[in-house]
Amino acid sequence: MSFFEYTLENYDRLLELSLEHLAVVLVALLIGGVIGIGLGITVYRRPRLRNAALNICGVILTVPSLAMYALLLALLGTIGTVPVIVALVLYSLLPIVRNTVTGLNGVDAAIVESAQGMGMRQWRRLVNVELPLAWPVVLVGIRVSAVLLVGVAALGTIIGGPGLGELIFAGLRVITSPNAVNLALLGTVGVVAVGMLLDGAFLLLSRLTTSKGVR
Repeated sequence: MSFFEYTLENYDRLLELSLEHLAVVLVALLIGGVIGIGLGITVYRRPRLRNAALNICGVILTVPSLAMYALLLALLGTIGTVPVIVALVLYSLLPIVRNTVTGLNGVDAAIVESAQGMGMRQWRRLVNVELPLAWPVVLVGIRVSAVLLVGVAALGTIIGGPGLGELIFAGLRVITSPNAVNLALLGTVGVVAVGMLLDGAFLLLSRLTTSKGVR
């Protein structure tokens, strides 16, 4: 059976697992985005805290995915979606925190001083001036995290997580089967497709949420 025929025959299963994969990535990205942007806002004007936060997030990102899943399995004492989401949230932090810090520090000081001269308090300056100007850079960090998480989520199947990793590992388990390659390839193509979908969605979001004067 050709790969095309195999895909048509298993289209429903592919779609179901793709939606599961997308859902777990989006949930983790939402949580990671809130934490990452909040952390970036907290530390961007505090050099010591900023360096500490970026170093910790960097160390987390160097931990191999399999080791991270095994560690969370031991710490949380459960399998399934929860440890997968926790792992994805941890992996999402570095690009988001780093780009939030970079974007906020890249705002022209003269603009900030002008807003201050108009009587804007610090929180209002942040919300109305600094964050909108830093948003394109912040969004790039979220986009990078999204694509990264799509690949990491595929390994979540080893601890009972949802998503397209199920097809990949199923193919590896029956490697001598005639359709083993088709099964693993179907999962791999699905992961690539979800990654491309998210990447395109964030490109569109960037255009829709960034004013022409900031682009």
